[in-house]
Amino acid sequence: MLGKGKSRSYEEFKDDDDDEGYTPPAGFFDDAIEGMEPEEPNSIISQEDDLSSNGPARRFSKTCLKNFFTVVLIFVYLLLTGVAVFLAYQTISDFLEKLNHPVTSVTYKEVESFSHPGIALYPGKARLLSCRHHYHDYIPPLVDPGKPQKGDCVIKDVTYFGPFSNLTERRAVVVRGPSDVRNKELIFMQFSHNETEEDFSAITYMLFAKFSDLNESKNQSDFMRECERNYSTWTFSGGFRTWVKMSLVRTSGKSDESVEFRQESAVVKFNDKRPESEQTNQLFFAVFEWRDPFMQEIKLIVTANPWNSVAILCGVFMALFKAANFAKLTIQWIIRMRKRHLRNKARELNQVT
Repeated sequence: MLGKGKSRSYEEFKDDDDDEGYTPPAGFFDDAIEGMEPEEPNSIISQEDDLSSNGPARRFSKTCLKNFFTVVLIFVYLLLTGVAVFLAYQTISDFLEKLNHPVTSVTYKEVESFSHPGIALYPGKARLLSCRHHYHDYIPPLVDPGKPQKGDCVIKDVTYFGPFSNLTERRAVVVRGPSDVRNKELIFMQFSHNETEEDFSAITYMLFAKFSDLNESKNQSDFMRECERNYSTWTFSGGFRTWVKMSLVRTSGKSDESVEFRQESAVVKFNDKRPESEQTNQLFFAVFEWRDPFMQEIKLIVTANPWNSVAILCGVFMALFKAANFAKLTIQWIIRMRKRHLRNKARELNQVT
């Protein structure tokens, strides 16, 4: 049995070997070929072209996109650098402007009493008839107006030459002014002057800070000359009662301090009841009083803070340093990317050749 199987298989293999030289008849493979779809040569070529062209196109688009964003970042950082430089210039300009032009600070200081001011009057040919202190804004009715009366004021007569012309001799009647502002202390003065001798009748007066400065000065004439040079003068007219309310303003500058007076005046007509023969002498009435217990202080304040300016400049310089560092790194990265692109391009050309 085994011999037959072996011989049969041997013969079959032998037949197979013999069939290698056998040529099948025509049309033997037609049915098999009809069931298969032939591949188009164009499709095979297009797939190869896609595979070869997609790689460089993608790399080129990525490189262009990176270069675009790099240019945008450089532009943004240049813009920020320009803004930082402008901010530094503006900060320095503002600091110098505030340093050269300080602002004015006004404060009001309440006091219990003022120092006695000096009231310098230039009556000319007028005569001082009376000078009395009163309180609480009350002035008693006039008794025998136009005639000398007793007074209680401290008065000094000072004669000196004017500050603007040495040929003009000036005579000043200096009265010590009121001090008790809480009790509304006032000074009431009465002058008499013959109005027929002049076209206009008025008396000039001047206010200075302290009457004690006149007493303590070694040369009262020089003191009054300097006061007239530095202080303003006002006038009050005859036939009226002029009520002057004073206020003190102290101004502190960069190197010195000055004091000036501001005033408000109210004028009331005097009803002259004297006989007509006596009315040829014009009467002057003046009242001096403090307006309120507040002294105005004006100070020049420099609002420029150097520490704020230094802090802003430090921030600006740090931003400039960071921008410069970023620009340096960006340029290095662009050079590196350029070299890599050229190297890849050369490698592709070598592969093609």
